[in-house]
Amino acid sequence: MLLTPDPFDKRLTRRISGVDQDGVSVETTVVVERPLTLFLNSQEIVTMMTIGDYPEYLAVGYLINQNMLGAENKIMSVDYDDEIGVVVVRTDRETNFEDKLRKKTVTSGCAQGTAFGDLMEKFEDVQLPGDAVLKTSWLYALTKTVNTTPSLYLEAGAIHGCVLAHEDRPLLYMEDVGRHNAIDKIAGYMALNNISSGDKIFYTTGRLTSEMVIKTVQMGIPILVSRSGFTVWGVELAQQAGLTLIGRARGHRFLALSGADRIVYDADPASVPKESAKSSRKASLDETAA
Repeated sequence: MLLTPDPFDKRLTRRISGVDQDGVSVETTVVVERPLTLFLNSQEIVTMMTIGDYPEYLAVGYLINQNMLGAENKIMSVDYDDEIGVVVVRTDRETNFEDKLRKKTVTSGCAQGTAFGDLMEKFEDVQLPGDAVLKTSWLYALTKTVNTTPSLYLEAGAIHGCVLAHEDRPLLYMEDVGRHNAIDKIAGYMALNNISSGDKIFYTTGRLTSEMVIKTVQMGIPILVSRSGFTVWGVELAQQAGLTLIGRARGHRFLALSGADRIVYDADPASVPKESAKSSRKASLDETAA
């Protein structure tokens, strides 16, 4: 992969002592979250809670997915100050989103994601590629790889992961306390490194909500997969956009509620091993926290 989580980064977790159900003293790994304030040129946009890795990608991806950065904007610099928790994105032209910032929607994402302006601002204009396919062999291999890749999710839980993949090969794996942050990090990396989207697959450990569908469509990715479940609006938006939406992808099982015409059934589900007890237990915890 180009980028993967670093579960051994001491900045991202902390060991905390407590007691278990039997009153026995225990020590466990807990994910750290910290505030990050984002400026676009001279205007303060938002303060978000994040684990703090890849703040530059998070900032750029957030602005793109909020329709505050587009093809008409050239990014001149992205500067991060770790000491004060501030990231500044500077462009070649003046920007002013005062009106947009007044209109705020609190999303269903954990860590209380916030979207500014009209969530559907560019959604209906996106045309997803009709020739994209998803082979079930890719899906099974991708799910297994993601579930066994060292991550904060496996180390400490209480976190969401998002993966950008090409066929059965994961390219980027990002994690954060909110799935909206994880997807924004990937969007930022793609923008800053000119990675195309039409032949990619997006995988998330979290629920398939309206926000996840909107951001995936706006990024131009035709296939969205999750090990978790759906919301009705998420499904309806996926059907409207022609997005292939697959949930409950665990072991050999999955459920497609939109865009099933892209699926190529080239693998025997019976040949796919069941998930390990550890993976199933982590999946249950994630579904509860999602």
